[in-house]
Amino acid sequence: MANTHLDEDEPAQRESDFGASENTPLLAGGQTERAEQSRPQNDSSASSLLRGIQGSKGPNRKKLRWPSLIALLLLCIVAALIVVFAFVAPTAVQQYAAQAVVFEPTSLSIDSFTATGVRARVQGNFKLDSTRVKQASIRRLGKLCTYIAEEVETGDGNMAVSLPEYGNVLLGIAHLPPIKAYIRDQHITGIDFLTDLEPGNIDGIRAIANDWIDGRLGSLRVVGRAQVPLKSGLISLGKQLIVQEMTFSGDEIPSIPAYDIKKLNFREVDIPTGRGMAADVSVKVHNDFPIDFTVPPLGFGILVDNCEKSDPYIMLADAITEQIHIRPKKDVVANATGTVRELPSVLTQDCPGTSMSPLDMFLGRYIHGETTTVYVRGSDSPSLDTPGWITDLMRDITVPVPVPGRTFGQLIKNFSLTDTHFGLPDPWAEPGTPSSNPRISANVLATISLPEEMNFSIDVNKVRANADVFYKKRKLGRLDLSKWQDANSTRVDARDDEGPTLLVQSTVKDAPLEIQDEDVFTDVIQALMFGTKTVVMTIKAEVDVGVDTALGDFAIRKIPAEGSVPVKRLHPKITDLNIVNTTKSSLTIVARANITNPTNYTATIPYIDIHIIKNGSLLGHATARNLSITTGLNAGLSVEAVYAPLEVGGPEARAVGREFISQYISGWNTTITLQMHEKSIPANPKLSRALARIPIEVQAPKLEPPDDPWSPDDDGDDENGDSTGPQFIRDATMHLLSSSATFLLLSPLQHSTLVITTLNATAYYNDDTVANPDSFGDPVGNILYDLPIAIPPVKATPDGKGYLTPRLPVEWRLGSVGYGAVKKALGGELKLAARAIVGVKLGRWREELWYMGQGLGVRIRL
Repeated sequence: MANTHLDEDEPAQRESDFGASENTPLLAGGQTERAEQSRPQNDSSASSLLRGIQGSKGPNRKKLRWPSLIALLLLCIVAALIVVFAFVAPTAVQQYAAQAVVFEPTSLSIDSFTATGVRARVQGNFKLDSTRVKQASIRRLGKLCTYIAEEVETGDGNMAVSLPEYGNVLLGIAHLPPIKAYIRDQHITGIDFLTDLEPGNIDGIRAIANDWIDGRLGSLRVVGRAQVPLKSGLISLGKQLIVQEMTFSGDEIPSIPAYDIKKLNFREVDIPTGRGMAADVSVKVHNDFPIDFTVPPLGFGILVDNCEKSDPYIMLADAITEQIHIRPKKDVVANATGTVRELPSVLTQDCPGTSMSPLDMFLGRYIHGETTTVYVRGSDSPSLDTPGWITDLMRDITVPVPVPGRTFGQLIKNFSLTDTHFGLPDPWAEPGTPSSNPRISANVLATISLPEEMNFSIDVNKVRANADVFYKKRKLGRLDLSKWQDANSTRVDARDDEGPTLLVQSTVKDAPLEIQDEDVFTDVIQALMFGTKTVVMTIKAEVDVGVDTALGDFAIRKIPAEGSVPVKRLHPKITDLNIVNTTKSSLTIVARANITNPTNYTATIPYIDIHIIKNGSLLGHATARNLSITTGLNAGLSVEAVYAPLEVGGPEARAVGREFISQYISGWNTTITLQMHEKSIPANPKLSRALARIPIEVQAPKLEPPDDPWSPDDDGDDENGDSTGPQFIRDATMHLLSSSATFLLLSPLQHSTLVITTLNATAYYNDDTVANPDSFGDPVGNILYDLPIAIPPVKATPDGKGYLTPRLPVEWRLGSVGYGAVKKALGGELKLAARAIVGVKLGRWREELWYMGQGLGVRIRL
């Protein structure tokens, strides 16, 4: 709102020295006669008119004259106009001017800075617009008065601007020069003048500025007062007290303008104490106002947040600006250079109760793309030409400057583990402790993209990270790399479209891997065991990097990183079985296996125990101790298995085990189930339970002799690549005259002698294998033998080609189709099938098994 008051100096009204009052006649009768006698002949017409009027009151009244009456009427009108313009018009004109005045500034420029203020040039257009006046009577009277006056001129004056709500603090004083303006309605006058502006109460101005910066300035009432001499033409209107009041609120109060950081460059600089860091910044701001001036070089302090908002800010750098030219309604480019001489200790110390320092929090928000804040506080100017009042005014004003964060794209481009070694926990580790988790040792490789604005030397001397492991976008667990590990870095110069990078290498040892989602872990194991493709797991980490710069050593924390860990399937193959212990119902077997590891990872297994299951019945368990799996071929890995179905599963399990072994020696495609249990990894029951959810059904291992002396190149597969089963019977011969048969047997055991205690076998001949492929056919003869047959390992036989049994008696089925086929095949070979009940003995262990086989080539001899 705006109100203007004009107070004129009015002449004092004095009473006559003769004591005349309002009731006293202007002229007495006696006095009139004397006056007529003494008045000269050349009296004025007014006097004559007055005498005529008075004379008419007497009895001898003269005739009334019309010219005298008209003159009197005009005199009354003039008197009325004087009353109107002397008493009524000033108030009306004051209201008219307050509502009709319009000043449109077109330019405000600072001509020069002075020791006490600035000299400003003000340009604009002035006019009175009667349409802005709402009351018709004031509008008409104001237009009339301003039309008569036509123009006014002010003299030299001073205007003081103050703020009533701030204790009438003086903002400043403006020295106004003479200004002439036309004041008729809608007449535009161009105004152009120089004025000297002096700041008022510096402390009060700082308080207002801080309220504005902190957003506490809801409204602002500004009052300007000036004693200005006015005149219109040759008529002096005296000194007028002009009071202008304006209230700003809401959007009328300007906010801190938006800005755009066009350039940011960090570099090393020489300072008196050694080396420091400089930041060159270029900021573009749009000027929405018609002001034009040049800002001299200024000095600032750059501060950042402390641990708590209530703590004092931390001084980080000194900054100086170049000379800035501000043009009306144009973009303004400000260039500044900040210098960090050293990092204050309070900036790098951890905040109470946390592991983060103020520098960690500042850099963390910045590199994660979050907006952070620096604080700019005025300080001494670097130029001696800068007036002292400017630095005094700015010294205690702190402006928060939001700095948009930058993610730098993928700051860590590659994050990978090489030469990775997996280790299961020690069996004696306390469950629930970090030592009960699987452990990983590896070389960590990271490629860090250096931002283009970073033009200084930087070395990485240590790293650490907290990494989450994902499989198919689901979190598997957490890899704890929280301990600082020594690191080294190598700078790689920019090439092609890629900027410079920093190759960081470090080695971690025994980092715990915590399995957090058992379902995801189950899927990973299943994919490794049964899948046909490489299993790819993803690592997402937040990496802390210790760096060495010109400012010293400090850490940049929580840099996001991502990488992948491909894991290929393992290919185990059992190469040796050794029966190391037997009881009446159990076998303890040491198996040796070869595992080809196609990955670049290694593993250590201190202890693991696995159940051996068939058709839901527990037959025994296998235990591995201190296994070390390296890359490539791992030969001779030892696993101990205990086959004890009666002890661990009861009579039903023993029957299942007997059936399993019988099918196996008969060459059937048999499978067994390997399943973890809660005590598979004693130190980590959680991991054991997760693995127990994955029953792994595997083909029963092929127990062929390692070197078949008859077919060294035979891998035991048929032409389609399928396993033909164990080839225990290598050759057979039937003798017609002696009614006997001999067999060449290849023992699957390389260290133990297998004893056949009893044999009840029947041979069959199928004359139409095409029509009846599954039929055994007609019986040929029976073998009943109850003397023990000891079958040594192949290498223990005399010629190293297998064990030839003694002649076993054959009871022919005379007259049968099978026997007839045998006779016809004399001197040749005949394909026969067989069924047998076999009693076996291995050490103290005994069992009765069955055997069924087809397609056995038997030579027929006399």
